[in-house]
Amino acid sequence: MTLAQIDPGFVSVLGRGIGAILLYAVLGVLLMLLGFYAVDLTTPGKLNRMVRDGLPNAVVITAAGMVSMAFIVVVAIYVSSGALLEGLVASLVFGLMGIIVQVLGVRLLEWVTGIDIGSVLTADSVRPQAFVVSAAHLALGLVVAVSII
Repeated sequence: MTLAQIDPGFVSVLGRGIGAILLYAVLGVLLMLLGFYAVDLTTPGKLNRMVRDGLPNAVVITAAGMVSMAFIVVVAIYVSSGALLEGLVASLVFGLMGIIVQVLGVRLLEWVTGIDIGSVLTADSVRPQAFVVSAAHLALGLVVAVSII
């Protein structure tokens, strides 16, 4: 087969696919950044500085938050049935709801369990509480993601 034998519509399909990838990637990154800053605003201290400084608990909890946001965006994309505009809007709406649910749910968990998230985040060594908070992020991300289906 040569390039001349490729169906002319194939280039259009590739272009739409590349465009969709770029749009979803931008939306996903923006939602993850927004989620990061929502968590940062609701926790004591500057989370970005703690992550940059390599504080292990801040890194683990932030990573869990990013992965849980990715669950939500991926499922929203998956259920959009190939309709780009609807998929982008659904991803945005569900992503924003996911951020709200995560922040409120994790803060509630910390309050109920008595976890002092400020001291956990700033600790130089790994604290078991970081795994509880990380699990809450992941669990809430999964709950929101599955609820989209």
